[in-house]
Amino acid sequence: MKLTVKPLKQKDAGRGLAAIDRASMRELELENGDYILIDGGGEGRAVARVWPGYPEDEGRGVIRIDGRLRQEAGVGIDDRVTVDAADVNPASSVTVALPQNLRIRGDIGPLVRDKLSGQAVTAGQTVPFSLSFGPMASSGQSVPLKVAETAPSGTVVITDSTTIEISETPAEQISTGSPGSDSVPNITYEDIGGLDGELDQVREMIELPMRHPELFQQLGIEPPKGVLLHGPPGTGKTLMAKAVANEIDAHFETISGPEIMSKYYGESEEQLREVFEEAEENAPAIVFIDEIDSIAAKREEAGGDVERRVVAQLLSLMDGLEERGRVTVIAATNRVDAIDPALRRGGRFDREIEIGVPDKGGRKEIMQVHTRGMPLSDSVDLEQYAENTHGFVGADLASLAREAAMNALRRIRPELDLESDEIDADVLESLRVTERDFKEALKGIQPSALREVFVEVPDVTWNNVGGLGDTKERLRETIQWPLEYPEVFEAMDMQAAKGVIMYGPPGTGKTLLAKAVANEAQSNFISIKGPELLNKFVGESERGVREVFEKARSNAPTVIFFDEIDSIATERGQRTGDSGVGERVVSQLLTELDGLEELEDVVVIATTNRPDLIDPALLRPGRLDRHVHVPVPDEDARRAIFEVHTRNKPLADAVDLEWLAAETDGYVGADIEAVCREASMAASREFIQTVDPEDIPDTVGNVRIGADHFEHALEEVPPSVTPKTRERYDEIEEQFQQAEPKEREVGRTFQ
Repeated sequence: MKLTVKPLKQKDAGRGLAAIDRASMRELELENGDYILIDGGGEGRAVARVWPGYPEDEGRGVIRIDGRLRQEAGVGIDDRVTVDAADVNPASSVTVALPQNLRIRGDIGPLVRDKLSGQAVTAGQTVPFSLSFGPMASSGQSVPLKVAETAPSGTVVITDSTTIEISETPAEQISTGSPGSDSVPNITYEDIGGLDGELDQVREMIELPMRHPELFQQLGIEPPKGVLLHGPPGTGKTLMAKAVANEIDAHFETISGPEIMSKYYGESEEQLREVFEEAEENAPAIVFIDEIDSIAAKREEAGGDVERRVVAQLLSLMDGLEERGRVTVIAATNRVDAIDPALRRGGRFDREIEIGVPDKGGRKEIMQVHTRGMPLSDSVDLEQYAENTHGFVGADLASLAREAAMNALRRIRPELDLESDEIDADVLESLRVTERDFKEALKGIQPSALREVFVEVPDVTWNNVGGLGDTKERLRETIQWPLEYPEVFEAMDMQAAKGVIMYGPPGTGKTLLAKAVANEAQSNFISIKGPELLNKFVGESERGVREVFEKARSNAPTVIFFDEIDSIATERGQRTGDSGVGERVVSQLLTELDGLEELEDVVVIATTNRPDLIDPALLRPGRLDRHVHVPVPDEDARRAIFEVHTRNKPLADAVDLEWLAAETDGYVGADIEAVCREASMAASREFIQTVDPEDIPDTVGNVRIGADHFEHALEEVPPSVTPKTRERYDEIEEQFQQAEPKEREVGRTFQ
């Protein structure tokens, strides 16, 4: 039967599987676990174990195999192969050779057998084998095992009863059997997670013109000439170029920007010309330019004459009088705006593909790639880590997996004899990467896409906030619901609020609420302390605001928290000797919140004690449209706050929280925390002064904070809110409530 080759899903790669849809399996009379021979039409052939296809492939005549099987069969993606049932014998014994640099003491045979159980192997074949250990583990690569001999001969299957013997001859000295089986491909399409759409675009631009130039001739158009991959560092741009080069049977030339720069006149351009000439002689070919911004920066901003000449040479090579032939250029950069604009037009880089920060599904795929060969314990839930790693790019997730493996290694390090040249095979078999290893690793890794503005999500929950029930509910509706129930907002054709401003007297818990929201919303958290954005240079303050929102957009869902926003967003027209920087920052904030670019899954929380100073344009609907008054707590709220702050304190039975709440009229949350602290201090002072220092460790468990200590604390800590302050905030709340209906009325008039 003829079937079309497609890539295998990331989690199933490296296991010698071929996924075929059920209709084709029935036609070939195959069962799960049977073996098939895949014939690519040339000299290449591969044997694989059948696995039921994915639901989306049903009835499409598709066979999904990984990069190693594609290489053995000598085929690429979308090629047609002949598939037939194969009669494969179980192996009684298989001899494998280890690479020269891998030294293991003891019998590694059972470990190899467990890992390769069910795989079909042939003498001379190289099989990737993951130890997650040793010199190759840190680079995330598999150890290439060479199959030296099989009994019986031919293609055999490794079973639980197969004896695995280790050859004394290193793998490097054993000759290969069939063509295409000499090496394990370094990087295949299955090694790239979370970039399916981008990978399809790159393949469409590069594979199609190389395999079927007649399609473009028939349409009367030139095939695309170049692809520019751009995005944050660590998202997989270079990896994608390597995979494409590996999978496509084309000549591959690589240019590393700084390497071609020379101090001699004309030599840099000559080196560029040589690379393109070499590619044309070996067409079809790919030229890959890594970090293109280092050699093709904007000419008007280039510091020297050499840089300008290199850009001009690159332009003429990509689109000069001489035809480039079947040479495609792939370039990668994380500073796309720094590249000369003449390169970014059709005929040069025809398509710009953004390789962005992966979403939850993408992160799960990347984790599956990096833990594919790891001995994971059953407790590890990759879905959970994909959910909790907002802002992590592929390189961060690779570091997370590697660090977790290193934690497992540290655990068994005492059992290792580091002086010995060889490692005990029994120790290798006992290695397991557990949930705890991953949790420890997660603590030490920050998302690189958010590194400059990253703030650890606060460890504060709603339980740490006493009282404020209405305020908490409004914040939950505004911030948590749109992220948790997007389908409800879509069904109601409703836009989520852009932002919330919390105002109230100092100490009422505004910042504490923002911390709790960031924690409960399970999102990234960027904290901006108002004055730190201001800069003495013209344009720098606005750029700071712009960069914060840019980071938030590319790492959504994100909560941006502006503490003391009145320091940077005061009313315009009140210039007070700051050269207008305050007004420009307000204008920049307004355009970011409600400009032409939409804020997707980005919420702004601002807090202030002086809402009367803030520019009114910021407070209108569509910007900071929810105005939440965080009031001075009433008696019930004060009791709840006392409960939070005395939860873990050793209180005497005589302490009555009801009485304390009644006695603290005008106290805000910060005052109540100070009262509890002062009462604890008074009890500690009394205890330390009346007990001998030697007896303190034995008697400290008897200390209690009594009602008299709280009475003393109330005398020491006065309320911070006066009746006059409270009146002023009540007036501001009335103004806001009156303004909102007026704004709605104005909106109706315009409609």
